Amino acid sequence: MEIAFIKEEKQYRRLFFAGIVNGMGDRFSQVAMLSMLLSITGSGLAVGVTMALRLLPFLIFGPLGGRLADQFSRKRILIITDLVRIIFALSFLLVDSKEDVWIIYMSSFLLAVGEAIYSPTRKASIPRLVKKENLVKVNSMEQVMIGIVLIVGAFSGGIVSYLFGPKITFVLNGLSFLVAAWFISRISFPINSEDGKADRKERMRLSVLKKMIIASIPLQIIFLCELLIPLVNGIDNILISVYAVEIYHLGDIGVGIFYGALGIGLVTSFTVANRLKKHFLIVGIVCLILEGVSLIMLSQTNLVVLALIFFCCTAFMSGVGNACFDTVLMQEIPDEHQGTMFGLTATISNTLLGISMFLAGSALEVIHPRLLGLISGSSFIVISLLLLLIFVIKRSDFNKRNV
Repeated sequence: MEIAFIKEEKQYRRLFFAGIVNGMGDRFSQVAMLSMLLSITGSGLAVGVTMALRLLPFLIFGPLGGRLADQFSRKRILIITDLVRIIFALSFLLVDSKEDVWIIYMSSFLLAVGEAIYSPTRKASIPRLVKKENLVKVNSMEQVMIGIVLIVGAFSGGIVSYLFGPKITFVLNGLSFLVAAWFISRISFPINSEDGKADRKERMRLSVLKKMIIASIPLQIIFLCELLIPLVNGIDNILISVYAVEIYHLGDIGVGIFYGALGIGLVTSFTVANRLKKHFLIVGIVCLILEGVSLIMLSQTNLVVLALIFFCCTAFMSGVGNACFDTVLMQEIPDEHQGTMFGLTATISNTLLGISMFLAGSALEVIHPRLLGLISGSSFIVISLLLLLIFVIKRSDFNKRNV
């Protein structure tokens, strides 16, 4: 794996390690918290409510987090949100009975609020910390980070909780936020010469982003992608567990193995994504098509080995595509508006993802999982071809107007 460039990006390296530590702690805690919730309540509804509470804050606080990132010190926002989340991460230690479930609900919601503010701020920080020529490589490293968290978290989170009890994982999660804040504190953010000069109210207006999107064909395509793809992704998120338990009869171990396969796919996507130099938008759309093909094949195979391969392929294509789309966004959006843009996209995608997961869960009551998987893969291909067609038409019209 060619990661020599990471030596040049000292500041991003610290951000990367902060993300690894942060993500690992959250994965450990989530596994233990859901297991504890089930053992205390015996209710699948309680789990559903908790998962919904983890997505709801993005609808409310996602735009706020993006705007804060465009107005205040991004370094300070990242450190504060990490330190504040320690309190709520440790609050799970107070849960002992059914009467304490409200603590799980409240803390899950508030931890997600922190993530809704942290996530767009972190992403908007990347262009400030890295060289422009390394932008796509760094965005592909972001997929590697998610993959590492999935691999290690999926295999280790449940084991740690089983051997030492869930409470140790809550302590580890609290420590992970502290360590992540320490990594962030050591980052030197460059001073933006434009900071303080632009009118802050103007920065906060979504009308500014609207004008940018109208003026940029790549942004229009990516915005459409953010509206359509999450509606399909929710199906895949639900089907991972269903495939493991109901189709291949592998139980919880199968869920961990399948998530691990997704992690491997994301990590290996770096081998391709970091070599890309141009045509990021087209490559991203092609990856969506190939992701759809992998999902269709996954829905039809009866062999666990092939299922693992297709899970890897799906995540591989997703990793390359995400790196491409994030790079386009960072190239097209000025630094002072990136926080708002990433906050907006996080709000849209997470809200639609939550709706999609709810609808997919309901659909499984009447539709066989394999058929739903086939629908998901086919939808990826149809949406991707539609995006490609729109891009070609708009690009052709633009070229004609400028001849």
